[in-house]
Amino acid sequence: RWIFLINLPIGIAALLILWTKVAESRNPAATGPIDLPGAGLVALGLAGITYGFISAPALGFGDPRVAGALIVGFVALAAFIVVEQHSGQPMVPLRLFRSRTFLGANLVTLLLYGALGVGTLFLSLNLVQSQGYTQTEAGLSFTPFALLLAGLSRWAGGLIDRFGPRLPLVIGPALAGCGFLLFAAVGLTSGPAAYWTTFFPGVVVFGLGLAVTVAPLTTAVMGAVPGDASGTASGINNAVARSASVLAIAVVGALVLAIFSTALADRTAGIDLAQSARAALQAQAAKLGGTGVPAGLSPAQAAAVQQSIKLAFVSAFNVVMLICTSLAWLSALIAALVIERQGNAPRR
Repeated sequence: RWIFLINLPIGIAALLILWTKVAESRNPAATGPIDLPGAGLVALGLAGITYGFISAPALGFGDPRVAGALIVGFVALAAFIVVEQHSGQPMVPLRLFRSRTFLGANLVTLLLYGALGVGTLFLSLNLVQSQGYTQTEAGLSFTPFALLLAGLSRWAGGLIDRFGPRLPLVIGPALAGCGFLLFAAVGLTSGPAAYWTTFFPGVVVFGLGLAVTVAPLTTAVMGAVPGDASGTASGINNAVARSASVLAIAVVGALVLAIFSTALADRTAGIDLAQSARAALQAQAAKLGGTGVPAGLSPAQAAAVQQSIKLAFVSAFNVVMLICTSLAWLSALIAALVIERQGNAPRR
């Protein structure tokens, strides 16, 4: 948990730079009150949907708390759209979405960042819980991704000047999808020693895809709106990115638990286990690859159960990677069909 404190000095440094180096700017037309109703409704909507999908695996979709949370969430988001249409100073001006490039870029963000959030989460779990990596080794395995993203972002930003936003936003997500597909093909490995021939190729291809995407995506969003709406556009796109990760993890997480539980039952069906041991396994299924071996088993039984847990999680992980591949490729298709070759800001 201490690792999260690394964000404190970085955040303080960013605030100091912002305070001393960045000139203040504001929209002179924004003189009305803050859109508190809109903010409240969107927060309630996202919270309800997230809680519903996260709680569903344990409680079931028929549970009143789950069903109620989902209903409240979707109704609140629908009400949010209505409120924004009639607000004098909306938090999310819906007129911005008249720009095909702005609309397309946010759809790409929703799908690709959803895949990014859920994909990296379950990749980390796979490395630690099933592949035998330590937490440090799992973190270091992402180093090529970080280096590619940092090293190529400036170059990728120049692509939009030469080719417009559409081409990099098609190629980048398509490459990212190929990276997810490579992860799905790995299976259960011998551990960190096999990293270079198993997970490394996927990390590189995935990193290349994100490096080609991130800077052009930001540029496309900012260039698709009038200058006085740039702050709002940036806020909307960042909110879409963060919401995409949270919602994708909630929805896909519920699916993963169901797949893992079924796969675990199937893989342990041929092992001679007492019913109490099988019940203990299923009771721990929410831990996914961290499910513990029940007490009282012989060494041979314990080894077989441990291997079944690893293989069951890898099966669920492969489904997650295929979902992420589909999301990334769908975002590439949307970019090709919706985003304009040269993004132009809509007229006021």
